[in-house]
Amino acid sequence: MDSIQPQKKATALVPMVICCALFFILGFVTWANGSLIPFAKKAFDLETDLQAFLVTFASYIAYFFLAIPSSWILKKIGFHNGLVVSLVVLGLGSLLFIPAAEKSSYVLFLTAIFVQGSGMALLQTAVNPYLSIIGPIDSAAQRISIAGFCNKTAGIVAPIVLGALLLKGANAAEARLASAVTELEKQAILNELLDQLHTPYLALAILLGVLALLLKFVKLPEVNVDEEEVSTEVSSNSSKTIFSYPHLFLGSLAIFFCVAVEVMAGDIIGTYARELGTVPQVFRDNATAFTLGFMLVGYLIGMTTIPKFISQQKALMVCTLVGILFTVLSVFTSGVTSFWFVALLGLANSLMWPAIFPLGIKGLGKFTKTGSAIMIMGIAGGAIWPLVYGFMKDKLHIDFQHAFLYAMLPGYLYIIYFATKGHKAGAKS
Repeated sequence: MDSIQPQKKATALVPMVICCALFFILGFVTWANGSLIPFAKKAFDLETDLQAFLVTFASYIAYFFLAIPSSWILKKIGFHNGLVVSLVVLGLGSLLFIPAAEKSSYVLFLTAIFVQGSGMALLQTAVNPYLSIIGPIDSAAQRISIAGFCNKTAGIVAPIVLGALLLKGANAAEARLASAVTELEKQAILNELLDQLHTPYLALAILLGVLALLLKFVKLPEVNVDEEEVSTEVSSNSSKTIFSYPHLFLGSLAIFFCVAVEVMAGDIIGTYARELGTVPQVFRDNATAFTLGFMLVGYLIGMTTIPKFISQQKALMVCTLVGILFTVLSVFTSGVTSFWFVALLGLANSLMWPAIFPLGIKGLGKFTKTGSAIMIMGIAGGAIWPLVYGFMKDKLHIDFQHAFLYAMLPGYLYIIYFATKGHKAGAKS
């Protein structure tokens, strides 16, 4: 297999196209959770939003547990085979939704999401450093923005498609459940609702299997990160252990908060819209699509401005400050206005991951695969933060808008630190 050297001046076209296709798949599966949260609450007759937020927990916590094993797998089988295996695991997770629906088991439903998350952890661990290294590191944010555009396009499609297939039936079932007299009638309605999972997830499993087979036979050059020279910007001890790179661990925490605020704005917006009460039903059912639509606008800005007009870290700083502004405005407004400010957080959050990831793995040399895995572990922020929000709202009885503010601000403040100082940690003064 041919090797792409990290020092190569131009971005390799074929790997870039394949990475964009894989990011589309990641986006579709990931942001489908926005539709699954309200669906799961109705279909499994859950009592609180906190229970429903376990949907995002099951998906994103897989990154924490599977990221390091994913780096070991990639060392054994390489990036190319790792991409193939990740698609197979994603397909297996999709198939698990069928027995979960047949058994009306929320635990098995969450297990299916966790298996999908495991496949995505392997895919993310392989594809992000691949994108960062197939061209100049200073323009890595631009390449990730292009791939992110594909990711968020899929993210818009997913809630619209699943919303049409699942939430329409869920809304109708809710009205029928209200008039159900016996427990038997209630369970029959819930079973009918769960049966709607069969077709979309069987189709998704078949599609993933076909894509894995095609990718296996596509000639995709391997990135040999072990030959990458260690950056001269870090201290002389940097080549000894992974712990010699403090900016990596600070970057992983930045990813934690980046994904936390991204999931809050993208997956929780439907619940937030329901709490507002005056937001039209079409907005509630497709809420995630609005956030991701604004993220697409942000990615377009990133593709045209980074690094030509603005550096990765400056773009990160600007986005974070805009995020704080929109969060505050969402809390101190109401109705559709508040909804739009939450959706606009998609614009603010769009360039955070593209800037944070390359800054976190910059100069790691032979530790790039392990460093990538440590960065990917930070995606667990998407698992933890919705539960923090749900706990404040459901258990501490904090007003849902103020709980949103208390959840979002710490994340943005830490990202400001990483943008200004954290990414320089360990560099020679």
